Amino acid sequence: MDDRAVVEAQLGRPPRSPVDVTVRCHLALPIVVDVPPILDDGTPFPTTHWLSCPLAVVRISRLESVGGVRAADALIREDAATRLRFDEAMVRYRTERDRLIPADWDGPTPSGGVAGSSGGVKCLHAQYADTAAGNANPIGEDVASRVEPLTCIVACVVEVDGEAVANPAWTEPQ
Repeated sequence: MDDRAVVEAQLGRPPRSPVDVTVRCHLALPIVVDVPPILDDGTPFPTTHWLSCPLAVVRISRLESVGGVRAADALIREDAATRLRFDEAMVRYRTERDRLIPADWDGPTPSGGVAGSSGGVKCLHAQYADTAAGNANPIGEDVASRVEPLTCIVACVVEVDGEAVANPAWTEPQ
């Protein structure tokens, strides 16, 4: 199956730019895709590593719904070592993303660190995607410890008549 079509089926909508699969699950489906800092329509996009895995999305959404972002912000405020590692992750992320902006680009550019953060946590999904992509990120690492392993029994996307579609038989493994 074509990666872009799989990601579209995972997201339930077409991606707004080209996607490059950075991380795959044990079923060879995308977990994290990399997207450019400038989308096809010229919109600046601060999130380089985008989470496409439905299992990760549902589990992280559950964490966010019970105050996960507030708890992550509190950890950053209260623990100096975590704050230092978080700040380093934001600088690294911003630097790596900004290197991808075309030299001749004269339009608006993304700002901030992971998910456009300018000091706190905006999105646990993006923090996790950064960690899953192989980067040091204390918040993403904490999220990973809460949502992994991502070991689906049934694929979230299947091919039907030559097209990638969301698998109606997929459910969250227990």
